[in-house]
Amino acid sequence: MQNAIELNNVSKRYTDFYLENFSLQLPAGQIMGLVGVNGAGKSTTLRMLMGLIQPDTGTVDVLGFRLPEQQVLAKENIGFASEDLRLYKTETLRWHMQFIQSIFPNWDGTYAEHLLKIFDLNADKKLKGFSHGQRVKACLLLILARKPKLLILDEPTTGLDPVARYEVLTELAEVLRDEDRSVLFSSHNTQDVEQLSDSITFLHKGKLLASQDKETYLDSWRRIICSGDTKGKKIELPGLAMQKSNGSLHELKVKTFNDSILGQLQAQGLEISQVEAMSLEQIFVASVKEGAYV
Repeated sequence: MQNAIELNNVSKRYTDFYLENFSLQLPAGQIMGLVGVNGAGKSTTLRMLMGLIQPDTGTVDVLGFRLPEQQVLAKENIGFASEDLRLYKTETLRWHMQFIQSIFPNWDGTYAEHLLKIFDLNADKKLKGFSHGQRVKACLLLILARKPKLLILDEPTTGLDPVARYEVLTELAEVLRDEDRSVLFSSHNTQDVEQLSDSITFLHKGKLLASQDKETYLDSWRRIICSGDTKGKKIELPGLAMQKSNGSLHELKVKTFNDSILGQLQAQGLEISQVEAMSLEQIFVASVKEGAYV
């Protein structure tokens, strides 16, 4: 399967930030969520994929084209949106639609009208009268109606109310029914990533923490509640990401769970009372805050 995105041993150094030997592949037809706190390296990664900055070392290929040398060819089939994008406030959405249509031959007018209805947007209204949520949906309409092969979205649901967020996520999920179209989006909202993604990539302080298909990754983590006297010692367990103890009660978060883990705990004299799956948000906090990958 061809990769929509390939970053190989990419590094980028700034005065106070260093993206270190970063490699990433996004197969065509899949959606990947890029997760990390502010300063993790998400924006640097997206900027390199758009040819806006060049890596100090390594290579960047998008849709089979090497960047930045072939970025014009690549960008014909890339739809990019971020909260930094601005529309002309004194013009209508219809004016923007006609403008984009004049540039991109793949513009799908029927689909654009469909999105107007789905997003509940007035195409003949000037953008200065749009709310923040309406502007976000307008940007997505202008991108999606071009039918690009690759969508690169930087925080696509930031600032949206619950209804607008649901509309955007629903339409993005619909886009992914086309197996030839790929999506990479960064988000602070792990619920969005968990809902939409085929795969998950974690960045922290310029380093890749994990990149794996979603179901396998989520299934590898467990929260375990157990009890027993450990005499103040840390519980010995492979893949233990976090331990919190209150007297004889212990909460464990394990990143490489399998059935043998329970036997190892019992062998240490611990009684297991609860084993449960973890949400992506819980995993992310455990990974970063508790130092699971540090």
